[in-house]
Amino acid sequence: RQRAAFRVGAPDYERRRAALRALLNALVDRREEFVAAVNEDFGGRARQETLALELVPLTDGIRYALRHLASWMKPRREVAALNFLPASTQVVAQPLGVVGVIGAWNYPVLLSLSPVVDALAAGNHVLLKPSELAPRTAELLKDFLGSLFNAEHVAVVSGGAEVAAAFAALPFDHLLFTGSTRVGKLVMRAASEHLTPVTLELGGKSPAIIHREFPLRTAAERILTGKLYNAGQTCLAPDYVLVHESQRDEFLRLAAEVTQQLYPTLAGNPDYTHIINREHYERLAEYLREAADLGARVMPLSVHAEGCNAESRVFVPAAVLDAPDNAQVMSEEIFGPVLPIMTYRELDDALAYVNARPRPLALYYFDWNTSRVERVLSATTSGGVTVNDVIYHIAQNNLPFGGVGASGIGAYHGRTGFETFSHRKAVLVQKRFSALQFIRPPYGAMASRVIKFLLRK
Repeated sequence: RQRAAFRVGAPDYERRRAALRALLNALVDRREEFVAAVNEDFGGRARQETLALELVPLTDGIRYALRHLASWMKPRREVAALNFLPASTQVVAQPLGVVGVIGAWNYPVLLSLSPVVDALAAGNHVLLKPSELAPRTAELLKDFLGSLFNAEHVAVVSGGAEVAAAFAALPFDHLLFTGSTRVGKLVMRAASEHLTPVTLELGGKSPAIIHREFPLRTAAERILTGKLYNAGQTCLAPDYVLVHESQRDEFLRLAAEVTQQLYPTLAGNPDYTHIINREHYERLAEYLREAADLGARVMPLSVHAEGCNAESRVFVPAAVLDAPDNAQVMSEEIFGPVLPIMTYRELDDALAYVNARPRPLALYYFDWNTSRVERVLSATTSGGVTVNDVIYHIAQNNLPFGGVGASGIGAYHGRTGFETFSHRKAVLVQKRFSALQFIRPPYGAMASRVIKFLLRK
């Protein structure tokens, strides 16, 4: 039905603006419903966290698209190659058709609707599959989008893993998936049957490197704040820290101090998010048990462990020291409030450690020295970078957001998102006179002279 509706006529500029404006107004009006739904799914998440980390960047992205949509849609004129003059050329952004979006549970509003915003801005029809691990939010998204759009324009499909697998196998014109690398491989395999282009927003182990000259307290405050947002259930959360060997114990002390300041209590604290379900709680607990069995030191970052258990799904933040590379906490994306602390002797050692592993979704480097910052930027490859803080590059609408290698394929947000969900069609307009008329059979002296000129050094 969506494909048939698209063939009748893709949304023009006014219809796209109307869709984005309706989405913006409804999100602002119904924001407390989303706060309640997310809180129910997690069993506890701060209202401010859902508003600041999901609704604010989402509405900001819509406003950005509304401001720039006209310029994005305008054909971009280019200068034709010399040997084709006086022809003219241009690139026309054309909607692809029907876009599929598979959302994620950790930020179930933002990571479901942000790709929808970009797809609508590009003039597409959209089918959304929210995560079944956040069922209350998925139910609300279905009602929310159903109240704004007819199903031929935007529709929501709900269900579990079997539905997600069938969804990924549909012949979309583009498919965006946010989630784990393991599932990303399955999505890509399913999409390949129809040669459906994919954008995969995955994760990986994003490092935070602290130069020994950077103020250690500032680094600890910024890293722990970003790490403990959503109880670490963030794809961009710093996954491990590389600190100079002379500063490890001091950083550990500061990490515990900062954690205590951020969360004076854990169980019953409305500011501290619960783990999404018991399975993920047990996974994190197993990471720590295994690391300890392999000789690592597990150091709680809070003394308030009362009421923190699998039943409540409140997980005590912890640091892990001396973890071997074969421990899951060092080989798997953690996705929780667990922070391995590694040491280095020279900056080159830290860079070599990062570069010897799969390319991360993000890299964080703390250093006021601009020449060293440039060196780190040029010596490493990651999906994105925040310097002297963590995570916040994702909130810049003028920057692409995406991974590289094992952390993802493609990017979206802002103009990049518009182009991801558009076909950039090349157009050449030939004029009444064309120099090409000299290169056609029967080939004579003029054709030879023209070809000789075109092959000049």
